[in-house]
Order: sequence, then C-alpha cells, then structure tokens
Amino acid sequence: MQSEELQRLSAAIRDVPDFPEPGILFKDITPVLGDGELFAMAVRGLAETVHGTIVDKVVGIDARGFIFGAAVANLLGAGFVPIRKKGKLPWATEIESYSLEYGEAEIEIHKDAVLKDEKVLVIDDLLATGGTAAAALKLISSIGGKVIAVSFFIELTFLNGRERLGANRVETILSY
Repeated sequence: MQSEELQRLSAAIRDVPDFPEPGILFKDITPVLGDGELFAMAVRGLAETVHGTIVDKVVGIDARGFIFGAAVANLLGAGFVPIRKKGKLPWATEIESYSLEYGEAEIEIHKDAVLKDEKVLVIDDLLATGGTAAAALKLISSIGGKVIAVSFFIELTFLNGRERLGANRVETILSY
C-alpha cells in the first residue's frame, strides 16, 4: 500500500480509552468500515498481503474478522470460512480454548470447512496478544488446512502477539 493510503487509514482509526475494560485503549475500526473508499482500501490492502499466491479459503475470525475476511475472499475468488465463538456454529465442530488480553474464550470451526491441504489465508482486524489467532491456526491445522499467511488490519506491536504465531507468515496493514 502507498504511504498516503496508510496515513488515511490510520487517521480514521478512533482510540477509545478504557474499553472494554479499564486500562485498555481500544482501536475502533468502525470509521473505516463506514467509509466506502477507506473500507475498499483496507480490503485491497489485506488481499495484497498474499499477492500472487493461490488461496482456496479465507478464514475470518469472529467477529470483525468476518467483515474483512468475507470481502477479501470475494476479491480473491476464494471461499469464506467463519471461525466463531463456541456455540454459534450449527454443525459438527472442532473447538479450541485460548486466553486473550482480558479473559478466557473458546472458538470453533466446522469440521468440513477446510479440506485437507487447502491453502488458507487467515484474516482478523487486530493482532494483540495473539491468543485468538494462535487458537485459529490450531483449528485450521486440526482439520487439514495449510495456512499460507495470517493477515491483520491492525497490529499492536507492544503486545508481541507475533510470538504466539510461530513460524507462520504474519502480515499487517497498520502497526501501533
């Protein structure tokens, strides 16, 4: 992405102090989502993180990863797969527990959502401590998918979330 585009995207991110808990500075992406030009720019940027690579499935992580992930899948001509919070998917699932910066959670994926050896791009809005993304990577691996990259709209570098993602290729659009 060009530096002017990155500056425009960054300027649109709203900081919300003490949300969802005291001491957390929340990076609010809704101004980007609400502006058609900025949203398209963000989606193109995420798709460009795997430029020239074949992608069979794009996995979006609940919930804001769905927004970006579905749009990126459409742009790439790939299928879209949601990873959801436990209890939200209607069919047979694999489940993974993980820790996040302010609690514990579980996520799940349909057992047949990704076929053996399909090339998968994982998309989420934010890389913080990496717990959710690491759990997603385990789920994808458990059903036979091959992760080619994990791409985030925003990375909070001071939380060192990349460390939890092992040797996987990690791409981000904006870093704070």
